[in-house]
Amino acid sequence: MPKLLALTAALLLTAPMAVQAEPTRVMVRAQALDAKFIGDHMGGVAITLKDTRTGAVLARGLTRGGTGDTQRIMRAPRTRGDGVTDAATAGFEAVLDLKAPTLVRAEAEGPMGKPGSAIRVASSLWIIPGHDVLGDGWILTLPGLVVEPSASTSVDGEVTLTAKVALMCGCPIESGGLWDAANYTVQARLTRKGRLAADIPLAFTGRTGEYAATTPKLAPGRYVLRVVAMDAKTANAGMFEWKITVGARP
Repeated sequence: MPKLLALTAALLLTAPMAVQAEPTRVMVRAQALDAKFIGDHMGGVAITLKDTRTGAVLARGLTRGGTGDTQRIMRAPRTRGDGVTDAATAGFEAVLDLKAPTLVRAEAEGPMGKPGSAIRVASSLWIIPGHDVLGDGWILTLPGLVVEPSASTSVDGEVTLTAKVALMCGCPIESGGLWDAANYTVQARLTRKGRLAADIPLAFTGRTGEYAATTPKLAPGRYVLRVVAMDAKTANAGMFEWKITVGARP
């Protein structure tokens, strides 16, 4: 019997052990290009984490919190390794149960509060079981501008256009500000039946993020109105397109 017990113990010691999953914390953040973090003010950014090998969804959530410290993010000189976020900065923290190193794909869509300007970006990162990704975490950059135009038509065929423009984090475009209105171009184009009817620049009104213009008189009919905003110093741009009616329908 003692020999049998010894043999059993030896077999147990040499038998392969089941690999246990290790909870691993991962902080994912969405940052507007040349600006701050996207959180509650803009409805957050939807984050999906997937196993790139199997396609299995590992976690889903929304970035929550504030845009972060302007001085720290945009103004202060940065030394390698310095963090730019704090406990109040927007992010989504997931806990992944991983048994082995996993190539994880993060998909981000937003800002969710501005669906007309929302975009999708993705990035991949090896996540190692037990090795948390915290602090600034895994930052995904969302380029673009939020463009929210409106239009009103007069009886004589003029169209008054107004566009509110902001960074994807909601950061303000102002005269002489950190995001200077002079660096942004906003252009409106109206077409009818595929032909150009008007192409006019919108001027900054002096109010935060607001640009406006009035078109020449247009013939009555249905038009496609496209408003495009561009930053002269970065790749940020945005567009909004919809249909309007001028005067009575032909």
